[in-house]
Amino acid sequence: MLKKVLLSLLFAIGVFAIYIAVLPSEFSVARSTTIAAAPEAVFQHVNDLKKWDAWSPWAKRDPNAKAEFEGPENGKGAVFKWDGNQDVGKGSMTIAESIPPRGIEIKLDFIEPFPGTSDVGFEFEPVDNATKVTWSMAGEQGYLERAMCTLMGLDMDEMIGKDYETGLANLKRVVEGASQ
Repeated sequence: MLKKVLLSLLFAIGVFAIYIAVLPSEFSVARSTTIAAAPEAVFQHVNDLKKWDAWSPWAKRDPNAKAEFEGPENGKGAVFKWDGNQDVGKGSMTIAESIPPRGIEIKLDFIEPFPGTSDVGFEFEPVDNATKVTWSMAGEQGYLERAMCTLMGLDMDEMIGKDYETGLANLKRVVEGASQ
């Protein structure tokens, strides 16, 4: 009887391992909102990494996180490094491309809780007398990250998407408040 239980357990573990192995490693997340301001006004709040503290959902999760800024004040080459609690981890963001007022591309490097690199983008599209802002991220999850997310019933789109929605709502509040 014990032998059958152990064989069944090994079979289940093997099936799970194969399932995780065939899951796609690539992920992408995108959220949008419309802000009642010109693209230039919205752009400046994203292009200057020091201004993220006013609207980033992660800044609220660990107000005591250590932050460092390197490179230019804003735009291409600007770097933000952080080291925070388990909710925000440790890593850096580098503005890889800045095309005022249309778009920003950021290289996101995580060190903790899991090492990884993702590409983050912001698009600013004029719509009537407002700006449609799209915040996106694309990257790859390693085998362990896919296994952990599967075991916890989590999906990158759900996890990151909620934070992006909160961040965009905060950005909207900050930008629209500043323009009044």
